[in-house]
Amino acid sequence: MIYLGTVETDDDLYGYLKYDIQPQLTDYLEDPAYHVWRLNGSNDVFLYEERQTGARIIGKFFEDKKRLEREYGNLVKVRSYGFDEEPFYVAAPLGKNEDLSNFLAVEFCTGELLGDVITRAVADKDEALLYDKLGALAHFFAELHNRTAIDAPADFGEACDYMDRVIEQDESLLTDGEADVLYALRDQWRDKTEMGEDCQVLIHGDATPANFIFGDFDVVKTFDLERCQYADRASDIGRMAGELKHFFMLAQNDGLAAEPFIDHFLREYAARFPDAEAAFNAVTKRVPFYMGTTLLRIGRNFWIDRDYRRRLIDEAEKCLQGGLE
Repeated sequence: MIYLGTVETDDDLYGYLKYDIQPQLTDYLEDPAYHVWRLNGSNDVFLYEERQTGARIIGKFFEDKKRLEREYGNLVKVRSYGFDEEPFYVAAPLGKNEDLSNFLAVEFCTGELLGDVITRAVADKDEALLYDKLGALAHFFAELHNRTAIDAPADFGEACDYMDRVIEQDESLLTDGEADVLYALRDQWRDKTEMGEDCQVLIHGDATPANFIFGDFDVVKTFDLERCQYADRASDIGRMAGELKHFFMLAQNDGLAAEPFIDHFLREYAARFPDAEAAFNAVTKRVPFYMGTTLLRIGRNFWIDRDYRRRLIDEAEKCLQGGLE
C-alpha cells in the first residue's frame, strides 16, 4: 500500500463519503477525516480509513459507467445467492456514484489474503495450513458454482478467444513458430467434446490469490467481482491451480511441488458433489486448458523478470499439451 494523505474537505468525494457511506458504518460524524492509500500498485483501487472511528472502505474507480454497473450488479447478484453471511462471504457494495469518476464503495473485509497464506505456508513448510485453506476455498467455489448453475451449456469458444488475446500479448517473448504451436494446441482443445458438455455457472472470473481473504474458522471472503460471469466452472478451478503452480515456481523453483496441493484442491472441490469421483474426473479433463491459459496470462506481465516469463510460457505449453494426452 502507498499512503497518499487525506481526502480534502472541498473534494466532492469527501461529501459522498461523509453523507452517503459513513452513516452505513458508524453514527453520523460532523467532521470526519479520511486517510487514503493506493492498493497493490493499482491506479484505481484505494483504501479509505476514517481517523476517529477507524472505519474502512475500499473505493474503486472505473473507466466507464458500464464497468461500474457490472461490478456493482455482480456483488448484489452473488450475495443474493446466500453469500451475504459466513462462512462464504462476498463484500457488500455500499454505494456507486458515476459523477465521481464512476466510483464504487465496497465493504472492507478483514482477514489474511490467500497469497499471504501460500507464501507463509511455503516459507514455514506448513503443508497442513495450506491444505486446510485450499479445502475451504474449494468448498467456496463448489457452493458458488452449484448454487448458480443454469440449464445451458458452457461456451468454450469464449475461453479460446481469451487465450488468443493472451497469446497476442505474449508475442514479443515467443520464439519462432511458438505462437503457431499454441494456436494448434488451442484448436485441439476446441475439438474436445467435453469442453462444452457441462452447464454454465456463475464463475468468480478473477480467481487469483489476491482476491480471497480467510477469516477465523476458515471463513472465505471475496470482493472483486468485476469479471464474474456465466461460464465453465473449470475456469475458476483451473485458474487457481495455475496460480498455485506459479507460486511454487517462484518460491521453490519447482512447479511440480505444487501438484499435491492442486490435487487436494481439486479433490476437495469434487467432494461437494453427489458422485465425487465422477466430478473429479470431469473437471480434471478441462482444468489443464485453464491452467495453461493462466500461466500465459501471468507471463504477459512486463514487470516480471524476462527469463521467468519464458519459464511460464514453457510451463503453459506443457500444461496444454499434457491435458491432451
